[in-house]
Amino acid sequence: MKVFLDYTQKELDDAYDQSAYAPNREQLLARLVSASEMARERLGAPERVAYGPSPIEKLDIFRANRKNAPVNVFIHGGAWRAGLAKNCAYPAENFMRAGAHFVVLDFDNVLDTGGDLMILADQVRRAIVWVCRNSANFGGDPGRIYVSGASSGAHLGGVAAATDWQQQFGLQRDAVKGYTLCSGMYDLRGPRLSKRSSYVKFTDEVEQALSPQRHLENIHAPIVLLYGLLETPEFQRQSRDFAAALRKCGKPVELIVAEGYNHFEIAESLGNPYGPLGRAVLTQMGL
Repeated sequence: MKVFLDYTQKELDDAYDQSAYAPNREQLLARLVSASEMARERLGAPERVAYGPSPIEKLDIFRANRKNAPVNVFIHGGAWRAGLAKNCAYPAENFMRAGAHFVVLDFDNVLDTGGDLMILADQVRRAIVWVCRNSANFGGDPGRIYVSGASSGAHLGGVAAATDWQQQFGLQRDAVKGYTLCSGMYDLRGPRLSKRSSYVKFTDEVEQALSPQRHLENIHAPIVLLYGLLETPEFQRQSRDFAAALRKCGKPVELIVAEGYNHFEIAESLGNPYGPLGRAVLTQMGL
């Protein structure tokens, strides 16, 4: 029986389960942890700063060796239930060598919030606001702040892109100059009907509020979307549909399709200036 589009329940569950399409998942995740450890050894420990009151509400700043440099804020993935900033240091050298500061966010995983995604969205928004208001203090250019994200981090990046920064936080509505979002989810209807609902408390309110594709009127910055052709069909469709919706509304959007990459391989390419994600982010930043 079809439960969503042309998917049976098992097909939909698999379409939101990366391990079903990426047999090297554990190898790739271990490699990113190791690469992050080596990056900290080469670069030194990042500056760790609180953006909010709870213990997890901190961010890591890797500073470029130049003043008034652009800033990239990275939102990690992990199916909303895993991931830490310390394991996302692997792209830092790519940005620093290009002349940009690299900031990685920590925030709660949804298993610790009782399944509440709204808490994660609020944390990410507040962290971005902190960077916008404090970037000059660590040598950043407040007029050149960009956001990137992968997987569930790309979803949260999309939520940030669809935030009314002016009304909610008193910032300029284009305080973030661009978003590069890789392998994300931009409408939560599919995830809500999948087995992800076993650990996320989806409601009508959450689905509506945290589906960026339903709030295009709030998007005021260019968006670059990427996915790999070895990803699950839903992660491919989500990016295509979001790009089409943005294009239909006249919003600046670019869609990049990477041949031969699965979900984890394309995320790893953020550390490579010649990889699809690394090149896309640096290009959007003008670096």
